[in-house]
Amino acid sequence: MTDVRMVGPEAPEPVKRPLPRALTPFRTPAYRKLAVALVLTTFTWGVWIVALVWEVIRIGGGASELSVVSGANALGMLIPCLLAGVVADRVPQKTIMVAVASVYLAGIALVTLLSLTDLTRLWHLVVVALAYGLATSFYYPAYSAWLPALVPEEDLLAVNGFEGMVRPTIGQAIGPAVAGFVVAATASGWAMLIAAVTAGLALLALLPVPKTAVRRDLTVHDGVHPVRSALHDIREGFVYMVRTPWLLSTLVFASLMILLIMGPFEVLVPFLIKDGLGGDASDHALVLGAFGIGGAVGSLVVASRPMPRRYLTVMNLGWAFGCLPMALYGFVDQVWMLIVLALFIGALFSGPMVIWGTLLQRRVPPDMLGRVSSLDFFVSLLLMPVSMAVAGPVAELIGLRTTFIVAGLVPLGIAAVVIVWARLPADELAHPLS
Repeated sequence: MTDVRMVGPEAPEPVKRPLPRALTPFRTPAYRKLAVALVLTTFTWGVWIVALVWEVIRIGGGASELSVVSGANALGMLIPCLLAGVVADRVPQKTIMVAVASVYLAGIALVTLLSLTDLTRLWHLVVVALAYGLATSFYYPAYSAWLPALVPEEDLLAVNGFEGMVRPTIGQAIGPAVAGFVVAATASGWAMLIAAVTAGLALLALLPVPKTAVRRDLTVHDGVHPVRSALHDIREGFVYMVRTPWLLSTLVFASLMILLIMGPFEVLVPFLIKDGLGGDASDHALVLGAFGIGGAVGSLVVASRPMPRRYLTVMNLGWAFGCLPMALYGFVDQVWMLIVLALFIGALFSGPMVIWGTLLQRRVPPDMLGRVSSLDFFVSLLLMPVSMAVAGPVAELIGLRTTFIVAGLVPLGIAAVVIVWARLPADELAHPLS
């Protein structure tokens, strides 16, 4: 049979199928390069964090020594947090990101060399962990401020959804799994070598990304001392936060929610598994893995849909309802129940995070985005150690079951108060983002 094909002006044009909403950012070449760097950086972090733990153990350290190293990392992230936002609004964001990637590579490569030559000392790990934390503090404000200059506004929701999927799957599951396998088969130094290689690849992936950025006009600071100028910028960020009800109310709610749930989830769940359910570390890993998988699915679902019309209400109630399964943690009698509940918690936490990241990038003025992102990062970090510190004593005082019930139920009440107090329903209708 002869194959007859239409040619000429009457031939129908090939139909171009639109990309799924979650994949639309990848039509932008600049973002494709940045996404590769993000995946490699996230994988590096996942490998590094596990390898670092086992390097502490390899040199004879215990829980106290590991706390010192982890504390140095957390302190590094917290100290320059507000200043990092000022820098992100003044310096080309690509310059900051390349500097951060260079610090990651240098620190991991140094510890890799020390480990493979059996020269590691605890203070080496403390210094590198501190440097890693300092660099991370500058990473998130710069990254958040850079994105709106690289992708179209309508793609920001999908971008944040992709990132919300990458962090739990690559950073919390695949990276740690690779590190654990390598450490078990060889030694922590070889896992660090993998992290060093991927850190180098992440740096190379960043270099070709265009140096597009939105920066402030700094002529108003001519003749002003740099310290005074930086303090003025930090104050300006705080004033903007206080005078913006949707921003202030969400940050207040988020900080109180972190105080209530982070300690119980991170500190009490392992003891619930071990002492209450007769489980072990592998069961804990399954619970954390379920949380990560739920987060990835939740992020992908939100990224695949249009921005909700009631985006502020959906976001805050999503987080609040995400806490509810924790109220059941004190009643479960099987590990699989914890796993199922963790799936829902992860999905309902990460899904609203996609809305939150998009909201910041679309409603915060571009020249203020770095500082607002750093305030967000600062609030997230500030009460986390407090929650970790008080979870144990509170559980001893009121009981494990009651602690989980409080952590699960109270955030819903706080969310309701915040939504009414800040008049979020009226605000979201007055500023549609669909």
